[in-house]
Amino acid sequence: MDDLEKAILILFDVSGSLDDALKKKAKDYCDDIKEKPSICSICINKLCFSNLLEVQFWCLQTLQDVIRIRYASMSLDEKFFIRKSVFSIACSEPIDDKNVARLLESPAYIKNKFAQVLVTLIYFEYPLIWSSVFFDFLSHLSKGAVVIDMFCRILNALDDELISLDYTRSSEEMVAAGRIKDAMRQQCVPQIVRVWYDIVSLYRNSDQELCTSVLESMRRYISWIDIGLIVNDAFIPLLFDLILVSEHLRGAAAACLLAVVSKRMEPQSKLSLLQSLQISRVFGLIAEDGDSDFISSIAGLLSGYAAEVIECFKRLSSEEEKSISMELLNEVLPSVFYVMQNCEVDAPFSIVQFLSAYVGTMKSLSPLSEKQLHNVGRILEAIHTHIRYDPTYRNNLDVLDKIGKEEEYRMVEFRKDILVLLRSMSRVAPDVTQLFIRNSIVSAVASPPDRNVEEVEAALYLFYALGESISDESIRTGSGLLSELVPTIISTRFPCHSNRLVALMYLEAITRYMKFVQENAKYIPIVLAAYLDERGIHHPNIDVSLRASYLFMKVVKLLKMKLVPFIETILQSLQDTVARFTSMDYASKDLLGSEDGSHIFEAIGLLIGMEDVPLEKQSDYLSTLLTPLCQQVDELLKNAKLLSPDEAPEKIAIIQQIIMAINSLSKGFSERLVTASRPAIGLMFKQTLDILLQVLLVFPKIEPLRNKVMSFIHRMVETLGASVFPYLPKALEQLLAETEPKEMVSFLLLLNQLICKFNTLFHDILEEVFPAIAGMIFNVVPRDAFPSGPGTNTEEIRELQELQRTLYTFLHVIATHNLSSIFLSPKSRGYLDSIMQLLLYTSCNHRDILVRKACVQIFITLINDWCTRPYSEEKVPGFQKFMIEVFATNCCLYSLLDKSFEFRDANTLVLFGEIVLAQKVMYEKFGDEFLIHFVSKGFPAACCPQDLAAQYCQKLQGSDIKALKSFYQSLIENLRMQQNGSLVFR
Repeated sequence: MDDLEKAILILFDVSGSLDDALKKKAKDYCDDIKEKPSICSICINKLCFSNLLEVQFWCLQTLQDVIRIRYASMSLDEKFFIRKSVFSIACSEPIDDKNVARLLESPAYIKNKFAQVLVTLIYFEYPLIWSSVFFDFLSHLSKGAVVIDMFCRILNALDDELISLDYTRSSEEMVAAGRIKDAMRQQCVPQIVRVWYDIVSLYRNSDQELCTSVLESMRRYISWIDIGLIVNDAFIPLLFDLILVSEHLRGAAAACLLAVVSKRMEPQSKLSLLQSLQISRVFGLIAEDGDSDFISSIAGLLSGYAAEVIECFKRLSSEEEKSISMELLNEVLPSVFYVMQNCEVDAPFSIVQFLSAYVGTMKSLSPLSEKQLHNVGRILEAIHTHIRYDPTYRNNLDVLDKIGKEEEYRMVEFRKDILVLLRSMSRVAPDVTQLFIRNSIVSAVASPPDRNVEEVEAALYLFYALGESISDESIRTGSGLLSELVPTIISTRFPCHSNRLVALMYLEAITRYMKFVQENAKYIPIVLAAYLDERGIHHPNIDVSLRASYLFMKVVKLLKMKLVPFIETILQSLQDTVARFTSMDYASKDLLGSEDGSHIFEAIGLLIGMEDVPLEKQSDYLSTLLTPLCQQVDELLKNAKLLSPDEAPEKIAIIQQIIMAINSLSKGFSERLVTASRPAIGLMFKQTLDILLQVLLVFPKIEPLRNKVMSFIHRMVETLGASVFPYLPKALEQLLAETEPKEMVSFLLLLNQLICKFNTLFHDILEEVFPAIAGMIFNVVPRDAFPSGPGTNTEEIRELQELQRTLYTFLHVIATHNLSSIFLSPKSRGYLDSIMQLLLYTSCNHRDILVRKACVQIFITLINDWCTRPYSEEKVPGFQKFMIEVFATNCCLYSLLDKSFEFRDANTLVLFGEIVLAQKVMYEKFGDEFLIHFVSKGFPAACCPQDLAAQYCQKLQGSDIKALKSFYQSLIENLRMQQNGSLVFR
């Protein structure tokens, strides 16, 4: 073993026992060898003498890389040497008089790598240099199986590396593929096809593995060679004979036939081809054979054949051709249906695609024939088979472990396609579809206990999918069998209702048909029982209970007033659920997502918050809910200092649950009800707010609690309206006192809501808190760009960027709600310059065009607010000068000359419109002072011709803003071309 072989073995070592320094030394040594002029000779020599697989692989990979990279610079002698050596290895011949490479005896991965080397040569040399490569090979195939196998691998590698469209190709590869295919068609394809036929005929009984390789190569090439070479009296009978007789070869033969039927051609030719195949001779195999791989192959062949027939039916126009297409389709459909119902098929998606296409052909046929209606029934049976869960996974799905989650995800994804198919079927044959679903439900209820779970769940899914497929009006009126089906489902108690999947699907199904119940109020008690008993909210599985709470809330939103007579019953039924929600055990559960259990309180709030409920009862209901919750919070807060470190998290979790519950409960009460018609109800919420604000004092640094309290304040702003004002100073002060900069985002969002809700009424409170906000933010947010480059995309930077974006929105909301005077208050005046500089930089440079637009809009608003007609006393000294000398030239001119300002972008055009408007407003407010400075200082710096400057003045002084915008865009584009986008003044 020489040094190169030792280095290669070190490189490929995976034992972990060698240190990195040794591996690096080995890599450097190998890299040095690669750079030698004689590297090709070295590699071929090693291929002759070394039996080490690692060495063989390294030499082949190096050889391929050298050919790919250095081919153009190689001498003719070197190219000849490589070509002769590689071909000799492929044909198991001596490279010279004494050296024979035994590569064809190596494992498959070595032979595949060698095939790639030869394909790389073909890429460069065929057909112009090495035009005889394929003929050269054909003459050596008589040497037997090892050379035939190598030939197949080379054909496969050629397909993988160049020809197949399954991979993304470069334009150079596409050109090379076209060149090679054209040359092969003209030169050698007929001979290769003849060899395929001879090899399969010769070896079919003695070497099935070799024949499978040949058929696999043939399958790859059928799509682009002359179909007449395959579809003839020799090859087609051979393929069918293999399918019918040869147990080991029929899967590969079926794949070749599928390639034949899938070949693109004119519909008339395709129809003739499909007729000539007489595909019916394979139908009988499906029921006889139990081999799942073969069944998958035949299923693919039959569904592919049927899909092509449908395509012919759609594309052909003559009645005779359509009739022939339909005959062929009716002939193959029973076998396709059989496969779908009785066999394990690996590709259900392709079958769903085919069935969707078939159902699509029925849309133009009205009425459907008896045969077509029968086929609809068969499709429904096939669908029913495939949407059933495997009983093997029943326990996994019920406890939802890792295996259960994977199986549920697979089924959910598959059902998405099924749902589309069912929608089409319910439109094409609504009566047949509804009757099948009814019978499925009846059958599921009667099925044995060992099959009951999957049968019932699948039947309920079909019922749910039907609801997704028909109009709300059809559901409301109970069209067809719905008037029978809906009452049956909502009143049925399935024996397997304790199963998680059954319970969830049942709830989804009955919720989908709630508009029927809305029209038929007599079913309301039955529906309520389904949601409130052990089938729904009281189900032992927590996931089902939470989902039931959410769906019940949706039902309450829909039925609302019709539920008033049942409020007492509902509240009594939910007493334990309400208590459980704020219990220690429940609060400690890790409830993720939107279904956290609080929806039951929202449902209760919607019920008792209606004005149809008498005031006295409404007060009693609300008091019964709020009083114990508030008392619980009060007790927890009083004892907070006595809590041990182990107890604190549990009690905090309970407080969070209570705040969530009250928050959700309040959603059912309108501002008008609690402030105008029934202020006593509003008083209860004010008292609750007072108690919950104490949480901020007792637990000032617990972020989850602060977020929950802030969310409740958001809610109370909407519920209590202006009557929330007395509580805001204390709440905002407490929130601000303990807010870290990264938590400031949620605080600013709360202020945005308050400003939008109350406008100038919020002035005094905002004036108090704004200086502290500005001080905190400007201490952490940079005035210009954030750092960029490696290592700067940290969580801290991302938090500050989000804070800055929220700050822009906050400033925009202030400015556009008549509150710009806040910036000028004595306490805030010190931050005015920082605000102006930040807005200026952002309006010129920010990557987000919408943020830039907002900043320009802020400036426009400030001009209108702070500047009156020309020549009057300045409200804000220095502001007019800043706008004319800094903002106007930098934002309205120089930033537009930058090539990153892309006029073809829609958002950029909107920003440009705001910039033009800003100039118009500045001219109206500042008069000639703005115009003279802009034209005399800005334009000359941008090398603007005087005639264009004069036209600009004329357009600006006119009244047509659209004409100004159009002209100014043209002006900027002209200046850009003149400057070639290189002007940078900022």
